[in-house]
Amino acid sequence: QVQLVESGGGAVQPGGSLRLSCAASGFTFSMYVMRWYRQAPGKERELVAGITSIGGTTNYADSVKGRFTISRDNAKNAVYLQMNSLKREDTAVYYCNAPDVRYLTGRVEVWGQGTLVTVSS
Repeated sequence: QVQLVESGGGAVQPGGSLRLSCAASGFTFSMYVMRWYRQAPGKERELVAGITSIGGTTNYADSVKGRFTISRDNAKNAVYLQMNSLKREDTAVYYCNAPDVRYLTGRVEVWGQGTLVTVSS
């Protein structure tokens, strides 16, 4: 089956750092753009960062630019989100996403189950 599994979430104080990981399986990971989204309670899901298939181009939401870094290791079928200088506003469930994966006879969008990041003092 096509699957994304996030890990690395937890509780951290403001100004701290966390590194999220996403392990992919069931598709040719190296062919696809990967993204991180987040969703805080009562708020809409937000695109945080994206990365192209070979990692040459990245993009970030304005709210995290300069603090977060997305990267990938295609040999490990993994994408990462390094989060520095965390703020309380970063508290959310973070999701790994593959928006357009060729699978069987069509295309699918793949989501992980999410990992919770809580930033509080």
